[in-house]
Amino acid sequence: MPYAANARKSRRPIKYHGRFEFSRLLGGYLARHLVDLAGQPPDVIVPVPLHPSRLRSRGYNQSLELARFVSAALELPIDTTNARRIRATMPQTELSREQRLRNVRGAFDASAAFAGRAVAIVDDVMTSGNTVQSLAQSLLKSGAREVRVWVVARA
Repeated sequence: MPYAANARKSRRPIKYHGRFEFSRLLGGYLARHLVDLAGQPPDVIVPVPLHPSRLRSRGYNQSLELARFVSAALELPIDTTNARRIRATMPQTELSREQRLRNVRGAFDASAAFAGRAVAIVDDVMTSGNTVQSLAQSLLKSGAREVRVWVVARA
């Protein structure tokens, strides 16, 4: 869906203030949109992982909070253990497009648990696409047969 002012206003309280009622709202919108799409569903949902240090400081993963509602609506499992952010990265919002690419290059690792599976990455917003591209490359390298990207908003 387009990155409108309402999406920005609704996403920020989840990401930065732990307002999970907004994850229900935005996750529900995303799930309803995905239900309308024809085609074979993926085998598993992978929320964009946070580095352990970022997870400790924030206390939650906003992508996981959104993925919970998508998972429930589409009856798809979530995998939070077999894809990891192995390198701490700077927040993408503070970087230029080229810096964003360098920032997340090699930041993720995925296990062979994804071999032969169709995977849907869930994230809150996609700006340059570098974060999901880096994660998708890791998933494909691990043997995933297909990777889709599901985001609430695109800037």
